[in-house]
Amino acid sequence: MIPWEKLDTARIPGTDDELRLMRRGKEFSIKLGSNELMNSRLSGSEEALATLAAKRIEKVESPQMLIGGLGMGFTLRAALAVLGSEASIVVAELVPAVVAWARGPMAEIFGDSLNDPRVTIREADIAEIIRSHRSKFDAILLDVDNGPEGLTRKGNDALYSAGGLNAARTALRPGGVLAIWSSGPNAAFTKRLRSAGFEVNEINIRATGRGRGVRHLIWMATKG
Repeated sequence: MIPWEKLDTARIPGTDDELRLMRRGKEFSIKLGSNELMNSRLSGSEEALATLAAKRIEKVESPQMLIGGLGMGFTLRAALAVLGSEASIVVAELVPAVVAWARGPMAEIFGDSLNDPRVTIREADIAEIIRSHRSKFDAILLDVDNGPEGLTRKGNDALYSAGGLNAARTALRPGGVLAIWSSGPNAAFTKRLRSAGFEVNEINIRATGRGRGVRHLIWMATKG
C-alpha cells in the first residue's frame, strides 16, 4: 500500500482551520481535520451537480452559471462538457491555495479547464458574489461544504439560512436553479428552501457515479 503524502496546507480565510492536500500515487485528497472533503477517485455526485443543473437551463441562450467551490474541478469540467460555447461560468474559490493546487500538483486532473474562455476564476467568498447581483445567473451551484451547514468555516452557515437562500433567489433569473451538493439528507433544509419560494427536488446520486458506493444528495431548487 502506497502511503499518503502531505503536499501542502492552506489556512481557510477567517478561521484557524487548515486544508491539507494529500497524494497517494495518482490519487489526491483534500482534508479538513478528520473529514475528507473530496477525493480524486470519487467524482460522480459532483459531476451530477453540474449536469443536472445544466439540463435545467439547456434552452437558455448564453447561460450564466456561478459555481461555489473549485475543489478538484469535477463540477466545473462537467459543466463545460454540457454547456455550449456562449455560456459563461464564474467559479468562486475562497482559498487561494486551492487555485494554486489546481494549476500545480493537480494540473493533470484539471487539464485545460481553467484556461477555457468561458471560465472566470474569482478568489472570493461565494456569498459576497451572490449578494452583489440581482437576476444575473441562470444557475448557482454550491459545493463548498459537506452539506447545508458551514463545515469548512462557520461563516458559510449564512449561505443556507433563510437570508442566504433569499439572496440566492434574488441573484437568479426567473426559472433559474440553485443546486446544492450534500453528503446526506437534511429535512429542515428542504423545508427552508421551499419557504424561500423554491420548487424543490431531492436527487440521490452515487459518489462513484456508478451503481455502487455511498449515496450523496443534490437539491435542485428552481425559482418560479
